[in-house]
Amino acid sequence: MKNANLSWLFILLLLIVVSIVGVFVPSGFGGLDDPNIVTGDVAWMLTATALVLLMTPGLAFFYGGMVNPKNILSTMLQSFIAMGLISVVWVIVGFSLAFGDSIGPEGFGLFGNPATFFMFHNVCGNTDPNLSPTIPLALFAMFQLKFAIITPALITGSFAGRVRFRAYMLFMVLFIIFIYAPLCHWTWHPNGFLRNWGVLDFAGGTVVHMSAGFAALAGAIFLGKRKDFGTELKPANIPFVLLGAGMLWFGWFGFNAGSALGANSTAALALMNTNTASAAAMLAYLFYDMAKGKKPSSMGAAIGLVVGLVAITPAAGFVNVGSSLIIGVIAAIVSNIAIELRSKTRLDDTLDVFPAHGMGGIVGMLLTSVFAEDVGLIHGETTTFLYHLLALVVVALFTFGGAMLMYKITDMILAMRVSAQSEKIGLDLSQHNESYDFEYKSDTKL
Repeated sequence: MKNANLSWLFILLLLIVVSIVGVFVPSGFGGLDDPNIVTGDVAWMLTATALVLLMTPGLAFFYGGMVNPKNILSTMLQSFIAMGLISVVWVIVGFSLAFGDSIGPEGFGLFGNPATFFMFHNVCGNTDPNLSPTIPLALFAMFQLKFAIITPALITGSFAGRVRFRAYMLFMVLFIIFIYAPLCHWTWHPNGFLRNWGVLDFAGGTVVHMSAGFAALAGAIFLGKRKDFGTELKPANIPFVLLGAGMLWFGWFGFNAGSALGANSTAALALMNTNTASAAAMLAYLFYDMAKGKKPSSMGAAIGLVVGLVAITPAAGFVNVGSSLIIGVIAAIVSNIAIELRSKTRLDDTLDVFPAHGMGGIVGMLLTSVFAEDVGLIHGETTTFLYHLLALVVVALFTFGGAMLMYKITDMILAMRVSAQSEKIGLDLSQHNESYDFEYKSDTKL
């Protein structure tokens, strides 16, 4: 225990040292007179950035309401801690790895140079013609940070109730550095190879939801089943689930419409498609449940609308509103079937992250290449669709294999799974010495 305390003291001191070093790294502060800055775009992107941040607390309520009461606080904290941890990692090196000077052959960039924007070197200056043509680069960096925050938080639903908190934090750092940042570079950097293949991902269907989905699948396999797997998991607080779903829907307008990077017609199109697909998916999910003889449920409505949000994300700025309707309907039915099939297996993806986010992301990615204006399959173009199929294979192998490797590395350093006793009493008490029911002894020892 003493060695563990010393290790955390060392990390705290390291954070202090890094912070001091950052004082002496030139930020490029200024840019107020940059003639390229469009104030309307800046105002919208400041708003969109705040909206996207709200999605992570929304996810905390969404997941927290689904789990056993003894794991509510720990599940919610796993989302909240991402806002702190990933924010620091992003400033130090994450943004540079994702959007720094491309390392790799021309047109086949693999990852960003970690020195380009280390400690936000020269980030706080003017616009960037390639990344942020009408807004300060610092604002673009902060907008992208919110995407990086929610991605590892999405993964947590797959191993809810059985992961050690300190190991989870280490995994998050490894995931952002070695999986998320390269995938971000491939997809959104001008030299990224997926972008140069013509792969369309308007707001993160591939970068966020597919990566989280496949990493969640790997996590469920790596950590194994819960001790009480097979018994019915009764949601602890369905109003939390609805609250979280509502916050996600609200914040998603920043997620998708903000990805236009300006206050323009593309942002309006993305907002319209986002709302339409989510509404259609919610209805389709409920109607499909009722067609199977089930009663319409709050859980079904919440899951359906989130699946619709996931599926429209890569397509939001590339398709018309009619296409957004069909994308929402198809994604809801596919995810509903995937959740039912998963329930018949021995795979313990506790909150069905892969069937919802993973499959929703896959459906959205492929249907983007079908319905995209001018380059979609329905317009007689096959190239975009074929490259999307290839990208699906590449991303699936990279994120699943990479995540499995990160789990193994993490487990070698810090055991990832809690003990059977800790799992039995719940992570709220065993990991944080807190309880949602307010009736516990604060000196509980394990």
